[in-house]
Amino acid sequence: MTHTELIAKAREAMKTAYVPYSHFPVGAALVAKDGTLYTGCNVEGASYGNAICAERTALVKAVSDGQREFSTLAVAANTDDFCTPCGICRQMLYEFAPDLVVLCSDRDGNYKEYTLRELLPGAFSAKDL
Repeated sequence: MTHTELIAKAREAMKTAYVPYSHFPVGAALVAKDGTLYTGCNVEGASYGNAICAERTALVKAVSDGQREFSTLAVAANTDDFCTPCGICRQMLYEFAPDLVVLCSDRDGNYKEYTLRELLPGAFSAKDL
């Protein structure tokens, strides 16, 4: 799957976001090492702390299916700038894929490519325990 196609999958997932409070829909598309695609959207609740981001939704779906290794993540939002994963998502993704390629897109489908290590320098990991 090309990067453009992966971003399109993230934009498609964004359409199912449940965001009645922030009105900030986000979609994510995560590719497992075996090529399986997992998508996710953000889901909010009236108790704001119970929200889950699109990236973690995709990751949790994948892990619950037995996946443990991932290659690429695309993130999409209706923003002028490139939408990057929040700190919590970065840390959770690092647990499984420190070398993950992260494609951060804007509302027009333009994107910037990062590695997760670039987005989360000095990450906390099992070696820190």
